[in-house]
Amino acid sequence: MRPYRLAATIIALLVSALALTSTTTAQTTPPQGNAAPTADNAVLLTVFFKHDQSRPLHELNAQLEKQGFYKAFPPAGVEVVSWYVMMGIGQVITLRLPASRLREVNRVIEDTAWGPYRTEFYPTYDYKAVGLTQHEKAAAN
Repeated sequence: MRPYRLAATIIALLVSALALTSTTTAQTTPPQGNAAPTADNAVLLTVFFKHDQSRPLHELNAQLEKQGFYKAFPPAGVEVVSWYVMMGIGQVITLRLPASRLREVNRVIEDTAWGPYRTEFYPTYDYKAVGLTQHEKAAAN
């Protein structure tokens, strides 16, 4: 259960930080940041775009086009790590971005993807170097 508690704590901290900053900024237009993700500020964001299965694909694509989804998403400077179609679900996209741009990405999705998609968000961070270092340290003993 411990990994779940750590993940829940991290998500709670991210939500708390976003709540504190969102009270000082109007909710009209997301700030256009140009910060690049670096080792000390990058987060990975996996987004599940669950398509509305009650409507034909051509209708969903027409609505996405009308709402400007493909023009706005992903925002400039946000790295697409992977973009897959998951049959029966929709699309699963993983992005790498500075934590300071999380709100901007969320607003683009709210403004352009809602309707054809229901969304789920999973923010994470790169733990590979730490995990491998711990593994090598343990293997050496």
